[in-house]
Amino acid sequence: MSLAPRAVLVHRTTEYEELLTRHGTHGQAAFFLSSRGRSIDEVARRHRQTRQALADVAAGVPLQWRQSRVERADLDRFLFGPEDVVVVVGQDGLVANAAKYLSGQPVVGIDTDPGRNPGVLVRHRPRDAAALLRAAVSPGGTADELTMVEAVSDDTQRLLALNEIYLGPPGHQTARYRLGPDAPDAPVEPQASSGVLVGTGTGATGWIRSLWQERHSALRLPAPTDPRLLWFVREAWPSPATGTSQVAGELGREEWLRLTVESDRLVVFGDGMETDALELTWGQTVRLGISATSLRLTV
Repeated sequence: MSLAPRAVLVHRTTEYEELLTRHGTHGQAAFFLSSRGRSIDEVARRHRQTRQALADVAAGVPLQWRQSRVERADLDRFLFGPEDVVVVVGQDGLVANAAKYLSGQPVVGIDTDPGRNPGVLVRHRPRDAAALLRAAVSPGGTADELTMVEAVSDDTQRLLALNEIYLGPPGHQTARYRLGPDAPDAPVEPQASSGVLVGTGTGATGWIRSLWQERHSALRLPAPTDPRLLWFVREAWPSPATGTSQVAGELGREEWLRLTVESDRLVVFGDGMETDALELTWGQTVRLGISATSLRLTV
């Protein structure tokens, strides 16, 4: 007997809730903001709008479905099932935060603050939730298959990301490593830098684009569904022992970038989720490329 679909509503704590946690009461939070030239009214309005959006989406879940909620900070401890439909209620970045924990489940992005959010990944309004949920599980439902990037270490640790993966030092030290294509007899270069960034077409609107633009790169930025990645080395330092000839490139399907650590500790994290990172030590190797898993974003 198959299980009924489960709608998993992904959300994050609002700024208003964070202020109450820190200051205890509405009045104390209002005083804190006013002392810094801000009003709590706008913060409280956005909080109410977000909570109303969550309530509207929850009301749109079909009665025969199961329903669950998970807050952003708990994503790494939440077990998603194959029958889930993931409804992200919030900002575009929240879709990326959830994507790394999924394995092909359909995702619906609900914008809680149209006009304030770009709406690239949260494309829909709360009132559309019921129709979108039914479409997500119907045979004729359409979705964009967004390319994701993955890092796989030599001890089988694996990390997924929708925008980009960063490899580098945990603080402001210099990262030392050997970098090159993961292919027989490919040239490998020792490098010292502030880290390496490998990103997708979805990430090409953010951090990857910033590096691409700063370098005046001739590489073509990928679209979110393109099976291509771009990678850049940040602030590579030339010295007698380290080079700067391999600082940018493109990866297609079945192409991998290989990095061997020559520092005491490097971290690998995706989409800004620093609290859920891989840690690599001297001599370990990590491969980066296009993931077989994509994000199914309901159109």
